[in-house]
Amino acid sequence: MAFWESIPSGKEYEMKSLLSNTILILLVRIFLGGLFVVAGLDKITDSQAFANSILQYKVVGPTLAMCTATILPSLELLCGISLIIGLYPRGCTLLITIMLVGFTILVASALMRGLDISCGCFTQDPNVSKIGYKKILENCGLIVLSVWLLFVRDQGINLLKSFEKQPDKPIN
Repeated sequence: MAFWESIPSGKEYEMKSLLSNTILILLVRIFLGGLFVVAGLDKITDSQAFANSILQYKVVGPTLAMCTATILPSLELLCGISLIIGLYPRGCTLLITIMLVGFTILVASALMRGLDISCGCFTQDPNVSKIGYKKILENCGLIVLSVWLLFVRDQGINLLKSFEKQPDKPIN
């Protein structure tokens, strides 16, 4: 292969440059983090209603549903805030990706079993946000964003990096 064939074309370079843009990375982190903060807050305020939403999926019993309704919203909130401020962004993104994959599998399972239920994502109102293929597509889009964030080398602004001790510079 000749040297000039290994040089990326202008469009390839522009795409790589766009996908590694720190502003875009920060915007995606704020978007995903904000989404999980909003979702977590609603569930935290009424864990019993969220437990009922979990029970509608017919995969776990009441004890596990209540346990999940107690723990999951706090995890969503913590991961969302941490992702926004840049506190362990890669770890939070991994947890968010795992949650999104799990949510998507649950929705697909409920659809295949013919359940006509509310998603339970952002509101516990049973008449709002019914599950469907649109919800699966939305989740797949969010999964693509979160997987992209996982593989981005520079996570952008990172709270922990700002507290690291910088080497002393000699005074001349």
